[in-house]
Amino acid sequence: MPLSVNPATQALVEKYDEHTAEEVEAVLTAAAAAQRAWRATPVERRLPLLSAIARGLRADEDRFARLITREMGKPLAEARAEIEKSAWTLDHYAEHAERYLAPRPVASAASESTVVFEPLGVLLAVMPWNYPFWQFFRFLAPALAAGNGAVLKHASNVPACALLLEEIVREAGAPAGLCTSLLVEPGAVAALIADDRIAGVTVTGSTQVGAIVAGQAGTHLKKHVLELGGSDPFVVLADADLDEASTVAVRSRFNTCGQSCVNAKRLIVDERVADTFVDLVVRKAGALVVGDPLDEATEIGPLARGDLRDTLHDQVRRTVEAGGVLRLGGRPVEGPGFYYPPTVIDHVSPDMAAFTEETFGPVAGVSRVRGAQEAVELANRTAFGLGAALWTADLDEARRLVPLIDAGAVFVNGQVASDPRLPFGGVKKSGYGRELGEYGIKEFVNVKTVWIGPAVAS
Repeated sequence: MPLSVNPATQALVEKYDEHTAEEVEAVLTAAAAAQRAWRATPVERRLPLLSAIARGLRADEDRFARLITREMGKPLAEARAEIEKSAWTLDHYAEHAERYLAPRPVASAASESTVVFEPLGVLLAVMPWNYPFWQFFRFLAPALAAGNGAVLKHASNVPACALLLEEIVREAGAPAGLCTSLLVEPGAVAALIADDRIAGVTVTGSTQVGAIVAGQAGTHLKKHVLELGGSDPFVVLADADLDEASTVAVRSRFNTCGQSCVNAKRLIVDERVADTFVDLVVRKAGALVVGDPLDEATEIGPLARGDLRDTLHDQVRRTVEAGGVLRLGGRPVEGPGFYYPPTVIDHVSPDMAAFTEETFGPVAGVSRVRGAQEAVELANRTAFGLGAALWTADLDEARRLVPLIDAGAVFVNGQVASDPRLPFGGVKKSGYGRELGEYGIKEFVNVKTVWIGPAVAS
């Protein structure tokens, strides 16, 4: 049963009934009909809907942000930023989708050849709880612009957000049935994917969930995109600006209470500057304010669920027992709520849990290396390949190292982040396919070749 639980207090806010089989059938039927009409709408007439959704988000930003905070625990300032980023993404596609989707003529002496981009149909979005609005809208904006419809299966611990997302899109003027939320258990996803009215599926979540959904989609030959876990390296070479790098490392590791796929999870630092860098990180992380996420001063809220906190603490315990040096935090906060303090573990070796496993919470592991070559080797010693950060004053060295790092994105002297203008996705067990930018909008289209030869007189 979908439950809305406040992770800051552990209080049950509301229980929700799952959609019945009859209701699911009605949703799919309506979605298919709405999408058929939507695909026949010229792209320039689809785009005002995206702008209207963006205006609706901004007009009621505080209410939406407070719901995010109450349901999954991120600080209010971060929730507001999530709403604004969602609106920005909608605006981006409203402005650029027509150009992204414009037919591409191909030179040919004997024919008129063109590549056109047509929608696939109704898409199933299996979405996570950590960015309940942003993850959905980064999928929805290009999907709607391209002429597709959407059915959302959100995480079961954010049902209020799921239902509100449908309402926001509907109130912005979307045709009835074009975008719908279904409250169903994870076990119902297989039947949705198998349904002929679902043309494709996108998943943001764990590697385990991605593998299951990919298998189901593959069985039914459905196009799918996977944005999965990450254990992003944050590489600091000896010539880096340590004050700036440590500030960004703390922000990148601890935003959303460390519950992001592109958090900087493994700090890989040249041993010549490691003592200074770790001291800076410990001081800055230790100054973060832990508390009620609805309090404007709070920087670290609770983890989203109790089981997530238990798993994280077990990873910390095993890392320290294996020889990691605890410099900050390391114990669950007593009292109500699923709180865990900012934690820093130094001298983490590649065989320890904080290095080999994805730590989804406010825990930074520091590994010390002897120069750039070893740093790259450790950066790549992971099953994941989502993002990576590289800090150095030598940009020529950075350009040499970037091709050696296995990741969907490498940010030099900056924080890894998604941007609606740039493609986003990973390699290895971080998934495949891309979201955002021109590449993202073309994941769920039929790239159709149109060849027209010369007219033949009768």
